[in-house]
Amino acid sequence: MKIGLTYTGNERKHENYVKWIKADEDIEVVRLDAELGNLHEMQECDGLVLSGGVDIDPELYDGTLEYAKAPVDGWQTERDLFEQATLQLAWEIGLPVLGVCRGLQLINVSLNGTLIQDLGVNGDEVHEGVGGVDKEHGVSLQSGSLLRSIAGKDRGRVNSAHHQAIDQLGGGLKISCLAEDGTIEGIEWAEPAGRPFLLAVQWHPERMYVNGFADGFLYRAIRDQFINAIKK
Repeated sequence: MKIGLTYTGNERKHENYVKWIKADEDIEVVRLDAELGNLHEMQECDGLVLSGGVDIDPELYDGTLEYAKAPVDGWQTERDLFEQATLQLAWEIGLPVLGVCRGLQLINVSLNGTLIQDLGVNGDEVHEGVGGVDKEHGVSLQSGSLLRSIAGKDRGRVNSAHHQAIDQLGGGLKISCLAEDGTIEGIEWAEPAGRPFLLAVQWHPERMYVNGFADGFLYRAIRDQFINAIKK
């Protein structure tokens, strides 16, 4: 089994994803990287994971270029376009897709949704990591959602390290999870029949074990369901 993983831009963070995806199974993780220009390798993959990273270029969703905490070094538009191409190709060939943090936002933007460009002082207090340390907060899983069925629970706690979030939901999507302050924390297909697996979360399941989360239903179970969807 081969799973494509978009490169987050940081080797240590990338390895967290690799370890999470592979677990104890015989899985080859293919690094998909705009700098490598290796979109063609998606053709050999069985699934796609869209990783976290820098803010998405606001011009891709009609956002403003001036906002709080905009990237000091600018956006990585080449990465954005490359990853949108990997997503479109995955959908064209019917591959399961799992999005994490920025990956959730990329999926939403790719379906003509928009983003809250900064959650503000109150939102950042809840959601934005400080000094490389994730925050932690509660979430509610929506009844009837794929995520709720995977987790087997309607509430949980997740790690958090973001200052942006979904604003207007992209076409064909529905909300599967909300933070206590109403921030959208999970999305999936509104009408999944006849479509490949799609799930995206705003937290970082690939490193929840680092934060000492004992209950794996919001990181281990998500990964397992994604792998099961590939095997089917």
